[in-house]
Amino acid sequence: MDTVRTTRLELIPLAPEAIENLIGGDRNSAAAALGLDFPDEFPTPGEREGFLRVQLERMEAAPQRRGWMARIMVSRSDRSAIGHCGFHGPPEMIGRAEIGYTVFTHYRGQGYAKEAAGALVDWAFAQGASEVYASVAPDNGPSLAVVRRLGFTQVGSQIDEVDGLELVFVRRPDAGAPET
Repeated sequence: MDTVRTTRLELIPLAPEAIENLIGGDRNSAAAALGLDFPDEFPTPGEREGFLRVQLERMEAAPQRRGWMARIMVSRSDRSAIGHCGFHGPPEMIGRAEIGYTVFTHYRGQGYAKEAAGALVDWAFAQGASEVYASVAPDNGPSLAVVRRLGFTQVGSQIDEVDGLELVFVRRPDAGAPET
C-alpha cells in the first residue's frame, strides 16, 4: 500500500494484522509492526469495537482497496503517531469517498488534521474520485474549521447511528484552492 506523504506527515495504511492486534488489546505488537509507539489514548474502547472492527471487515472484503481505508498519521521528523485518518471505505462499498480523521490530544491545534485531510482529498482526486465527503458533528468547531478551510461546502445533514447529528460536506476538484 502506498504511503501518502505531506510536508510533515506520512499517512501509513494500517495492515489488517495491526488492526487485529489493536482490537485484541495488544497495542505493543501493532506499534512494533509499524515501527512506532501509540499514545495511551489509542485505541479507545469505542474505536476498538466500532471504527477498527468496521475497517477490518472492509479490508477483509476488499483487500486490494486498502488505500481507501484507515491510516496512521506519523510525524516525518520523529516517527511519532500523531493520529489516524483515512476513508470510511472504498467508494463503491460505502457509496462515496468520505474522509475521517482524529488527531491525538498532544498534537491538536497544530494543523495536522488539515494537512492530513488535504492530502487524502488530493489522493482521492488522483484516484479518479469526482467528489469527497466529510461528516462533522455540528459542535465540533475544530473539524468544521478544517473542512471549511479545505474548500468543502455543506450539502446537508444526517443522523449517524453512533455519532448522532452530523453536517455533511462535499469537496469537488473545481472548488478552488483551499485556504492556507
